[in-house]
Amino acid sequence: MVLLLTALLAFAKPTDESLRSRLEAKVRSSGVPASEFTLYVASAESEPAVVLDVNARKALIPASVTKLITASAVLDAFPPGTRFKTTLWSDGKNLYLKGGGDPSFVSENMWFLVNHFTRAGIKRIEGDIVVDDGLFDPVRFDGSREDARVDRAYDAPVGAMSFNWNSVNVYVRPGKAGEPASVFLDPQNDYTKLVNRTKTSKGSGQNISVERKKGGDESGDTLVVSGTIGADRDEHVVYKNITKPDLWAGENLKAFLAQRGITVAGRIRAGAVPPAARQVAESESKAVELILADMNKFSNNYVAEMLTKNLASSKEKPARLSTGVEMINQHLRKLELPEKEYVILNPSGLTRDNRMSAFALWKVLHHLRNDFRVQPELLTSLPIAGVDGTLKKRMKGSKAERWVRAKTGLLTGVTALAGYAGREDGRVYTFVFIHNGSRDESKVRRLFDDWLVSLLD
Repeated sequence: MVLLLTALLAFAKPTDESLRSRLEAKVRSSGVPASEFTLYVASAESEPAVVLDVNARKALIPASVTKLITASAVLDAFPPGTRFKTTLWSDGKNLYLKGGGDPSFVSENMWFLVNHFTRAGIKRIEGDIVVDDGLFDPVRFDGSREDARVDRAYDAPVGAMSFNWNSVNVYVRPGKAGEPASVFLDPQNDYTKLVNRTKTSKGSGQNISVERKKGGDESGDTLVVSGTIGADRDEHVVYKNITKPDLWAGENLKAFLAQRGITVAGRIRAGAVPPAARQVAESESKAVELILADMNKFSNNYVAEMLTKNLASSKEKPARLSTGVEMINQHLRKLELPEKEYVILNPSGLTRDNRMSAFALWKVLHHLRNDFRVQPELLTSLPIAGVDGTLKKRMKGSKAERWVRAKTGLLTGVTALAGYAGREDGRVYTFVFIHNGSRDESKVRRLFDDWLVSLLD
């Protein structure tokens, strides 16, 4: 038995050494200076074997792999199965929509809430729809995000009462050549005004743009759709965020009520639920681990900030993002991350001010891998190589397909990938790859994918 164990150990050591040699050789032959990387790969055992260490203690901009840290803090504060509630209240005149900080409140939830309300037998709201957004502070775009605002869905504003990720879908479908294209909004409501300046052209070309014009404080947003789309082209979709989450949610509530034959005499406005009001309907979110999948699979910045404000809501009301970020940092201190190897100022990574070393992030991933209470939920939330999320088109048809679950990160000059890689022999490696530099991001992504394939081959 002793001889057998000795032989097995002797076999295992060269395997790890051969992986180390192979990966180090690939890093050297990449043509990218090692100084632009922070890389760390180690096995998932309680005493991990390190197979790659390149500047692992160097803190670089991590981009969206920051969301792994946010996920760890969220799962520590909100155990799997935790849900957030959105409610309707009535004082006999006004109808109040109260936000509970649910990042996943979408059309299906609104239908559920309205259907619950219809069972109360109320057919007309004599007053207003009042949206109570007071669980969070009124800051829609925290100063820790990048300063430049864009109207894409990934830069959506945050609010305790939010709907459909605070974004609208614009569908453009070609008509006959020379005629305007057909343009549709989903969901359709009075908050969003649409101006159609499109033309259908011959062939299958497409040059559609959607520009958002911000309205006044009491109005919604106007979307101007212009350009051409070929008559032979399939339907085209553009995702745009909105600017006023509370009014946006209120207008959609009004539209959903109308579809059930319930009219509203008054207007949509912000306000607080009065003490004398009674609750008339309630909708629960999906479980927090499924919300984390929304965040990680598609790198949703809005969900990251919503969850961080939910962390803060356990400490203060209205909740501020800065308080939630401090709670994330407290969590990292509890995990005993090296203090000089990280700076976390924004939970989504949509900033150039965060810093993280590969080793520090590896410690977070190692902690999650070894905490059975949250390990399955965290793994389920991550994109799967060649299958879904931001890894759907990566490593497809390779040894790594379905064997890598990882979070991506991308900013100008920043490429990152971090997560877990499993081998057919049962071993699992935890890895962190971060690059900061002027190299073409697509080339760096291919390097990362190649290294993982080599690790698993």
